[in-house]
Amino acid sequence: MITTEQLKEIKDRTEQLHRYLNIDAKQIQLEEEQLRTQAPGFWDDQKRAEAQMKLVKGLEKWIKGYAEVKSLADELELACEYYREELVTEAEVDELYARALSAIENLELKNMLRREEDAMSAVLKINSGAGGTEAQDWAQMLMRMYMRWAEENGYKCVVSNLLDGDDAGIKSCTLEIEGDYAYGYLKSENGVHRLVRVSPYNAQGKRMTSFASVFVTPLVDDTIEVHIEQARISWDTFRSSGAGGQNVNKVESGVRLRYQYKDPYTGEEEEILIENTETRDQPKNKENALRLLRSMLYDKELQHRLTEQAKVEAGKRKIEWGSQIRSYVFDDRRVKDHRTNYQTSDVGGVMDGKIDPFIKAYLMEFGGEE
Repeated sequence: MITTEQLKEIKDRTEQLHRYLNIDAKQIQLEEEQLRTQAPGFWDDQKRAEAQMKLVKGLEKWIKGYAEVKSLADELELACEYYREELVTEAEVDELYARALSAIENLELKNMLRREEDAMSAVLKINSGAGGTEAQDWAQMLMRMYMRWAEENGYKCVVSNLLDGDDAGIKSCTLEIEGDYAYGYLKSENGVHRLVRVSPYNAQGKRMTSFASVFVTPLVDDTIEVHIEQARISWDTFRSSGAGGQNVNKVESGVRLRYQYKDPYTGEEEEILIENTETRDQPKNKENALRLLRSMLYDKELQHRLTEQAKVEAGKRKIEWGSQIRSYVFDDRRVKDHRTNYQTSDVGGVMDGKIDPFIKAYLMEFGGEE
């Protein structure tokens, strides 16, 4: 049975959320923004109208989220009174407490994601490290982990590019994870992930260490203005590889985009290379590749614009071999994040996509600094 202090904590955190989220102000703003959608000719400028509808839906989600928390807190308080009158059981009160606490923590966590890009979808790229088949197998395991996470959280996940390994696993892949706040949550996964296990690919059954790097950028939509110099773009086409099908190895549907990027702040130049084999339609693949380019250019601008982000980056590990952000030690049944020191023994659950506790620990520690 919950204590009086636990009930008081639920009520206090609910009141604090009301203040932090400015719910009263959001209610007034929502009414004003909804009135704008009723103006004559609202849909004449479709791009502007879609941005307005996105704003309205965003406000509605915050208000509904808080309303759920307030309702659960009130129900919990009432249930405690009913328990004293023996109208409900202790188990029912405890279940309601767990639901109220979960709703509060979820809304508090979402409140940490305040930047413009946090609300966007995400592009997640995985590259296998040195180590051949073992590292490539590890990269594929990470790919599955993020796909399971996306599925569990109701996000749409599309594999926009996949390069198979030599014997097993993958050399690299690019996932587009679409849905609200996908980037805000997944930005915590940026870095090198280290696996320690007895390798099934080693005849001596030795314990081996493998690495894979994960890069996460916001997936921009049409409401974000990104300047692309067409003269700096060149295209190659190639035949898609895969398990088979009449189109495979016959039509050059895969596209390779090369963009000669010049940093407007430093003058440094680099080539951005993007491959897309998402569909059998070459024009569609070109369109998808350009969308990924826009996301990468937006992210580069973001890194320049958010200079204060350096404080957070100093707390992260540099993305290079030997400076992993998280270790997955299968034999010891342990997964540990080296930035927050959060760890769990549920290795199977983590590899099945249960990484929310790691994301939460990261955001609670570093979200405030952002």
